[in-house]
Amino acid sequence: MTRNASAKHMAAQQGSRVHIFDAARGFSVVSMVLFHYCYDLKFISGVPLEWFAPPLQDIWRASISWAFLFIAGCMCAHSRGNLRRGGIYMAFALLIFVVTTIAAVDVPISFGIIFCMAACTLLEWVLEKMRLSPNGYAAAVILFVVFLLLLGVPQGRVGVAGLSVAVPRALYGSDYLSWLGFPGPTFASGDYYPLIPYFFMYLTGTACGRHWKQLGYPTWAYGKICRPLEFIGRHALEVYVLHQPLLLLLTGNFL
Repeated sequence: MTRNASAKHMAAQQGSRVHIFDAARGFSVVSMVLFHYCYDLKFISGVPLEWFAPPLQDIWRASISWAFLFIAGCMCAHSRGNLRRGGIYMAFALLIFVVTTIAAVDVPISFGIIFCMAACTLLEWVLEKMRLSPNGYAAAVILFVVFLLLLGVPQGRVGVAGLSVAVPRALYGSDYLSWLGFPGPTFASGDYYPLIPYFFMYLTGTACGRHWKQLGYPTWAYGKICRPLEFIGRHALEVYVLHQPLLLLLTGNFL
């Protein structure tokens, strides 16, 4: 392939949809639905699922939420309007809070994964306007390490394993900082993903996504990978909003 043909081929690809992201997001959505089905069966219906417990339960949950945030971060390089995207996420987050509060089947969802994606997208939009968006593998590695070090902040610690230090308890004295990562004494949520530490996982995806877009994706990333997963991935928000009421109906907890 000549240089001109190669440039035209890359330009055509850059204007196409990167289907690997749809498929990966769809896979995570299916995993999320199965996870919540198991959760409803065990903690709401009382079905004794002995295997659905830590550490498997925690690993499964993390594999879903981390993937969502990483992929959402990658999309910053492809979105034509991150401000609008963040606004849509926030509207869905508010809808989820209202519905789960009214339904009162379980603890209402305050500052859940959709809120986190909304806040992260809006903050990344600000960073982009300030030309401070992370880019490249070095930035991604640093951000991911910071994410791991801050994972325990909502529980009051910074660090890993035996190398952690306590966060000042004064930060947890009020519910007003719960959205940031310092849950107050009366705060409760059925799904909790504050900015600290999860903004750093989102930025890890942003750094990789911007770098990959500059490099150009391999041809297979643009091809159809798994149509059902890609369809689910393209409609992830709708599935997120609708799946839990349907699961509650399926398990007999919404009657």
